[in-house]
Amino acid sequence: MLSNHFQNGIETAKLVWSRLPSSDDVTEELESRMNGGGGAESLDYEVVENYVYREAQAKRSKLYNWYYAMLKWLFALLIGVGTALAAVFINLAVENFSGWKYAATFSIIQHSYFLGFLVYALFNLVLVLSSVYIVTQFAPAAAGSGIPEIKGYLNGVDTPGILLFRTLIGKIFGSIGSVGGGLALGKEGPLVHTGACIASLLAQGGSTKYHLSSSWLHPFESDRERRDLVTCGCAAGVAAAFRAPVGGVLFALEEVTSWWRSQLMWRVFFTSAIVAVAVRTAMTWCKSGKCGHFGSGGFIIWDISGGQEDYSFQELLPMAIIGIIGGLFGALFNQLTLYITSWRRSYLHKKGTNVKMIEVLVISLVTSIISFGLPLLRKCSPCPNSAINPDIDCPRPPGNDGNFVNFFCKADKEYNDLATIFFNTQDDAIRNLFSAKTFQEYSAQSLLTFLIMFYSLAVVTFGTAVPAGQFVPGIMIGSTYGRLVGMFVVKYYMKLNVDEGTYALLGAASFLGGSMRMTVSLCVIMVEITNNLKLLPLIMLVLLISKAVGDFFNEGLYEEQARLRGIPLLETRPKQCMRSMIAKEACQSQKIVYFPRVVKVAEVVFVLRSTKHNGFPVVDRGSGGQELVIGLMLRSHLLILLNSKIDFQNSPFPGDPRTVTSRHTFSDFVKPVSSQGLSIDNINLTDDEKEMYLDLAPFLNPCPYVVPEDMSLAKVYNLFRQLGLRHIFVVPRPSRVIGMITRKDLLFEENENSTAMELQTSVRAQAHRRSTRRYDHLDRPLLNNLLIRE
Repeated sequence: MLSNHFQNGIETAKLVWSRLPSSDDVTEELESRMNGGGGAESLDYEVVENYVYREAQAKRSKLYNWYYAMLKWLFALLIGVGTALAAVFINLAVENFSGWKYAATFSIIQHSYFLGFLVYALFNLVLVLSSVYIVTQFAPAAAGSGIPEIKGYLNGVDTPGILLFRTLIGKIFGSIGSVGGGLALGKEGPLVHTGACIASLLAQGGSTKYHLSSSWLHPFESDRERRDLVTCGCAAGVAAAFRAPVGGVLFALEEVTSWWRSQLMWRVFFTSAIVAVAVRTAMTWCKSGKCGHFGSGGFIIWDISGGQEDYSFQELLPMAIIGIIGGLFGALFNQLTLYITSWRRSYLHKKGTNVKMIEVLVISLVTSIISFGLPLLRKCSPCPNSAINPDIDCPRPPGNDGNFVNFFCKADKEYNDLATIFFNTQDDAIRNLFSAKTFQEYSAQSLLTFLIMFYSLAVVTFGTAVPAGQFVPGIMIGSTYGRLVGMFVVKYYMKLNVDEGTYALLGAASFLGGSMRMTVSLCVIMVEITNNLKLLPLIMLVLLISKAVGDFFNEGLYEEQARLRGIPLLETRPKQCMRSMIAKEACQSQKIVYFPRVVKVAEVVFVLRSTKHNGFPVVDRGSGGQELVIGLMLRSHLLILLNSKIDFQNSPFPGDPRTVTSRHTFSDFVKPVSSQGLSIDNINLTDDEKEMYLDLAPFLNPCPYVVPEDMSLAKVYNLFRQLGLRHIFVVPRPSRVIGMITRKDLLFEENENSTAMELQTSVRAQAHRRSTRRYDHLDRPLLNNLLIRE
């Protein structure tokens, strides 16, 4: 019996492994979709209100509506818990790997510095190799921060592979290797992507490919509903990364989403609150010593509440200078990473996965040499007077977190200030830079050396084939030059109560504002992670200045990277040239392909093979013999009808739409998440089947959005983006009015007796028809143009 179970387990493992995609297959798929002719595909955020959908809605009872609403809140809870557990696992792994590395290194350098360097570099190489191997061989979509791709998804662009189960696994374990391996990267951006992946997998009920699906979790059946859950996942990722639940909500609102509503705000807030509670519970459990080397680091919380209490107007000038420096450094960082990443994708990465792996390993080795070698060139400094500073432990015991690292120091009561930054996890290094009442702990030469080297490493490392975030590296860069400015203020403004750690905080905020161009969410995040509300006006000042300076040179980091990856983002505002254009001008060069209501199967196959359109207008003959648009038919729905074949008919005349509900349910038309779905090449039809007909009326969207041909293109742009549309029809200006809806027509109470409500609506409709009867003699114009937005 036991041997049989063991054999079955081996066979199952072989089956799962055989289904894993090879790196070449996945890479070719990504590059062909993103850089090739197919391009990124748009998402259908608009509800297709076809006959099947309306029948499904009519059958839903109030009990089902309550169940559906409770399911949304349950999923918000599960997203929060799942993201928090993923964050706890990543932080525990990174802290313990880093703790083992530093403990072994400090133990060995007591006897041999060269042997200590070999152990340190080898430890980093092994961790980084695990990260780049997972990404290149298993989950190429897990490379980078993932925020540009998630931002594109919430903007309406479906980037292939970004929300799959293998991407989630690659993001978690890849982040552990890249961050634990000492690269100039962070884990906060990947955590946002991790939360989005968890939300997407819950929305579809799990992963059917790896047999991890559950039937009792009702999958959400439209891109619109999945979009809401992915938004909750993004906020949960920020809340878990920074322990900043309010900042997570504002990050989702300001940075990644293009569409928002009050009901979504409640669920996003609830998800972030769940994350905060779960993370705090995990940290409380770890304080008992059950988490190995995980101590005060890991989850970011840099408490500087004991630092500078107040500020004077004389300090506003150096603080404004910090904002200007942050804007300049942030814009330069964006431009350099754009150039290097573009060259890397165009030349280096096209040579295969082995080149990607060698590149990351070389960068890891260079990082180890710099972080280990530069502190050896610095002179040690004497420890502060213990009588004056009784709370300071100098030098720091080997293997523990904190300030004052004794590295290559001859005397016992000395420390190496540059090693204090390099020989720490990034969270602990930032905590040291933010530390209050530690005047003259760092020399200007050490801070300047670290700034130049770490800035260069961050620019070169960003864009490699590993999960990479830029929040924490940006904070380290900004806090370094911020502390330099603070040292200048302490030296020349001698009578002011100035703290260097406060200026380090402002520098961190300025660099993030100059690079990522966030304001409100970043301001709240910085306040939450420092636990100092008094610094809020100063953070707002440097953020506004740094963003204004950065915007003068280029766009934000995520917008630049999204454009580099071929993600067609719709910005918040239309281009200036659109204000002088009309809708008709934007679609003059298009070749419209449409179907009649009843179409031959062979014609459908020919059109799908010869075009790449994802939406087709459907026309029918009116009572006067003129062609009228009756709706929009999606390519994905046509493929489903061709594959099922149960709707084929021999007659070229319309059928009864009521018979459709006996053959189909609304779930039959649900598109798989982050996958290509059906292809016309995968559908086999006989010659006899191609001679049959399809009645498209029950399956099309009968009410697509329509704009007149002379509408301003800027107005069309705002309508398209704010409603999350995929297609808009452009038609001649209508000459006949059948009614007018005002605010009062939408303000009625739903009575238990539905007849009263229907009567009330009918009376108002008759009044409108009487008021517009003088237009009845005018003919309805013919359709002359349609705008299909792919």
